[in-house]
Amino acid sequence: MYSVSEQVNNFIFTLEKQGYDLFPFLPNTDWKKGDPILYSGPYWDHQEPTAAITALLTGKWLPAGENVNKFERRFSNFFDMDYSVMVNSGSSANLVMIAALKKYFDWKDGDEILVCACGFPTTINPIIQNGLKPVFVDINEDDLNWDLDELESKITDRTVAAFSSPVLGNPYDFDKFLDIIDRHGIKYIADNCDSLGSKWRGELLTKQAVAASCSFYPAHHICTIEGGMVSSNIEEVVQIARSFAWWGRGCYCVGAQNKLPNGVCGQRFDRWLEGYDKDVDHKYVFGVQGYNLKPADLQGAIGLIQLEKQQEIHCVRRMNKTAMSQVFSKVSGCRVVEEKEHAETSWFGVPIIYKHKHHLVQYLEKHGVQTRNYFAGNILMHPAYRHLEPASNYPRASKVLDNVFFLGCSPVITMPMLDYIYDIMEDYQPS
Repeated sequence: MYSVSEQVNNFIFTLEKQGYDLFPFLPNTDWKKGDPILYSGPYWDHQEPTAAITALLTGKWLPAGENVNKFERRFSNFFDMDYSVMVNSGSSANLVMIAALKKYFDWKDGDEILVCACGFPTTINPIIQNGLKPVFVDINEDDLNWDLDELESKITDRTVAAFSSPVLGNPYDFDKFLDIIDRHGIKYIADNCDSLGSKWRGELLTKQAVAASCSFYPAHHICTIEGGMVSSNIEEVVQIARSFAWWGRGCYCVGAQNKLPNGVCGQRFDRWLEGYDKDVDHKYVFGVQGYNLKPADLQGAIGLIQLEKQQEIHCVRRMNKTAMSQVFSKVSGCRVVEEKEHAETSWFGVPIIYKHKHHLVQYLEKHGVQTRNYFAGNILMHPAYRHLEPASNYPRASKVLDNVFFLGCSPVITMPMLDYIYDIMEDYQPS
């Protein structure tokens, strides 16, 4: 008798034998010259679709359920954090993480959080959306990360935290950073969306953080279609984050590790409402003004498979980054950002600094090689953020749109693709 998972897998293989191209997004081993080279994508095989379909067919609950719960626990163990809660995206992870930290540490509206002037809106938006104030720090031109001397100069008596997002996963000088925040008594928050698996002195970047987020979007290190995670060694921070993600329920235990076999905790019908002296079902007691940011259970099932491949993904990203560096460092005037002595970077992409960026990008795209800007560049140049302060206050960040871009290094980029990139760059003529 075959299990449901085995039956699903056999069915998939039967259809493919009949000529159905069921999963065109899977790594293309048949890539040939002329096909596009995408900068990233899900590093899946048949295991992930099989796990997802099996979860749909056998799950007791389609939204976050047993698979999500198991993924949260394994993720915590894998990345050396005590507690985690999965949500529907990395953006949502940052939103509920900042909300939870504000509530737990009792930060006040207008308290300040240090952020890099370069990056992505989802690091900035949650600060503003939670009534806090982003204080921007310019970059250094060595590794494109924030300038630590300037960071320290921006600390005031209203500064409560530094929200760190290493550029494309590449750690800056964490010794200096941790010394600064320790001396000033501020918290370290990790936006780990681009840097899952990156280390400094052999330890994960999240080790000293009060909380960390990550993303499971297809371009990221682990892909669950969409999804994100909030992790912390402080149990109540994750409990509060879970409440924000689950409509604001006062019942922190929903979906957590301490569920009883019937799916609820042992305090469900206690007295929870002040001024109401009768028992109440705390599944419908609301402690914060929350959201509905739950993932689907099939995403947890996919995540469990992806965790088993994470070390392979980490190693291939590093190998692909090395190969790309060798190619582009040969271009006159082109500089590929490298990791520091004590870093072990789980590269999200290959950062390239080149004064003729637009010419090179057009050349690569013409030959089917996908590129990306380093996201927003100076975020203050964009219409949504211009009211915060002048972009000109951050001149080094303002150069990023002119001379910085990145290429992919994910495992979907195979050796024949790297050979092709090598060949076309042999013919490249700088402007």
